[in-house]
Amino acid sequence: MVKKEKIVLIGAGSLQFGLGSVGSILNSEVLEGATISLHDLNPTTLDLAYQACKDAIDQKNLNFTLESTINRREALKDATFIINSIEVTPRFDLFDLDYETPRKYGNKQIMGENGGPGGLFHSLRVIPPILEICEDVEKICPNALFINYSNPMSRICLAIKRKFPMLKFVGLCHEFHHFIFHISRILNTPLSNLDIKAGGLNHFGVILSIKYIDTNKDAYPDIRKKGPPYLKKLDGFMCDFDLNAYILEKFGYIPYTPDSHYGEYISWGWEKADFDGVRFFYNTYKDYTLAAGKKILKLIKKGKGARLVKPDVERAIPIIEGMLTDSGHEEASVNLPNDGIITNIPLDLVVECPAIVNKHGLEAIKLGDYPIGLAALLRNQASVQDLLVEAILKKSKDLAFQALLLDPTIDNASNAQDMFEEMLKINRDNINIE
Repeated sequence: MVKKEKIVLIGAGSLQFGLGSVGSILNSEVLEGATISLHDLNPTTLDLAYQACKDAIDQKNLNFTLESTINRREALKDATFIINSIEVTPRFDLFDLDYETPRKYGNKQIMGENGGPGGLFHSLRVIPPILEICEDVEKICPNALFINYSNPMSRICLAIKRKFPMLKFVGLCHEFHHFIFHISRILNTPLSNLDIKAGGLNHFGVILSIKYIDTNKDAYPDIRKKGPPYLKKLDGFMCDFDLNAYILEKFGYIPYTPDSHYGEYISWGWEKADFDGVRFFYNTYKDYTLAAGKKILKLIKKGKGARLVKPDVERAIPIIEGMLTDSGHEEASVNLPNDGIITNIPLDLVVECPAIVNKHGLEAIKLGDYPIGLAALLRNQASVQDLLVEAILKKSKDLAFQALLLDPTIDNASNAQDMFEEMLKINRDNINIE
């Protein structure tokens, strides 16, 4: 009898994530016959997700088993793959406080989701519950692959690596895939004609090499010439790239994530980034996500949820398919422990890199030495991550504050202390440090 897969979606009550992931599973011939287990702590939204997905399966008479439970241990029983996308709620209210509170004290972070003071408190909120999930995975389904979508990606993955070194996991982010069409436009050639390698830390990586496939010539001279003016002229939704242009001009490599994230890790990011573009991106994304969520709820309640269960563009399901079929295909951007992948930054990191997918899992493609100036920026972030993860694992307020003082966006210790205490009060129901 052929073993059937069980794929668990943790955070499935976040309807965009849940419906898109299930849509991709239902579209997969490789996964036909699999069990899909939906798990969330919110029974109301979980029931809505289940209703929409069940209708999608029933209407097309598909060969999948669908489960739904608020009991995580029940969901994880016999799991072979787990896809995690949890966030502490209310998501956008907390994000707004992560951004606004530090700036009230003079801090110049430009986003505050993954880096800066906002990123620190985001980490303090979301990493402990994810580690609790991983603890259950290790006990209940230790051979399963844990796939993480949640942010702050690098810090979450480093915490998993340290606390559960035997756990099989990968972090996935879509930034690289959303950016590379710009490379095609800059070079005026199809993506199919480009061999691209990229890496670094999540939301803090650059494209390391680009070659024209038809001529086998290095395309980076053309990127360095044509890239900055192209990036500076971009405007509109999700187009904040002034800092990217500056990094390309001064360091010689093009970041593949926009100013809103890349600038979170740099002390002078606020000066060179398209700050108005960053805020426009965030506010537009927030409004779009909230409006889309309301629309989804209405359609499901009207019995029209099945039409929303359609494949997304994320990479978890192609990776699962590749492992099950021993495909040997290359994934351009995944997050894995730095087992000699990037050689001139600390090994005790989780880095973003390309990887080969086969029956054994994901095997990172070695990138060697990182560009020396950019490696220095990564090492700075490595120190912040190191201390922050230790603070979480030891539940130490003192270490958390030290991690804040290490952050490159902090330039006033007294203000940082006051801001830290206020943010602790704001997050008192979601943070456990002493």
